[in-house]
Amino acid sequence: MTRLFVNRLTVIDFSYLHPDRGLLGESWLVDLELGGGLDPQGMVLDFGRIKRQVKQATDQRFDHKLLVPDTFAGLRMTVESGRCELRFLDRRGRRVIHRSPLDAVCPLPVSEITPESLEQAITQALGSELPDNVEQVAVHVYPEPIEGACYQYSHGLKHHDGNCQRIAHGHRSRLEIQVDGIRSPALEARWCKQWRDIYIGSREDLQEELERDGTRYWRFCYKAAQGAFELELPAQACYLIDSDSTVENLAQHIAERLAREHPGHAYRVRAFEGVDKGAVGICASPS
Repeated sequence: MTRLFVNRLTVIDFSYLHPDRGLLGESWLVDLELGGGLDPQGMVLDFGRIKRQVKQATDQRFDHKLLVPDTFAGLRMTVESGRCELRFLDRRGRRVIHRSPLDAVCPLPVSEITPESLEQAITQALGSELPDNVEQVAVHVYPEPIEGACYQYSHGLKHHDGNCQRIAHGHRSRLEIQVDGIRSPALEARWCKQWRDIYIGSREDLQEELERDGTRYWRFCYKAAQGAFELELPAQACYLIDSDSTVENLAQHIAERLAREHPGHAYRVRAFEGVDKGAVGICASPS
């Protein structure tokens, strides 16, 4: 049997509900290996078709969505008229309530979302996308190896004309901060710690503050091209900014905050949005 492989076929940027940590943003790389007989072209499957059809099928099913552990005891999911409501209670007693169009959610038949469970889901999803000569499919899902600090955030961009408008999708990202041209691992670690397991929300989308069982919650709401979105989660797991939470604004936000807190220096912030993409924010404060 002949085998072919495609490393880093795609990156799935998504958020998911974790039994202990709540709402998490994540970015997982996907490698693909196919085994089978050769077609009339002498190929298991043309690489162009893999990059087009197979990648597209994977992205449409899982990318920029909220992945949900369908069999977790603390989850209640209701679907009606093309909309979905999720009520999630984690093991620490914290709640997440999510309402959105159904397309923004992807339930998996597991009690916890892991790379292995996503590998199985992708393998099943690709079954109808591959020709008969392909007899074996191996999918490997894994996080980007990152040396040093990284942060995991969820967000939604209501003005985006694509799937970024979904209120709970996210990324696992690197962060590089330079002070007067010298990289500062200490500042990187501080910001990554502050933004670990965080929801970065726009202040104008915060609609309500309330208390449930002694825990303060924030409710975010907005309408976008795909429909109405709503998210309620512990205020402690949120960070507010005065703009949309694009990576351009996040990089500049960090640079300006650093310049205010530690004047007299020039700051250059390289913030990633998932894997191998991002933005640079620059701010020099007066002495």
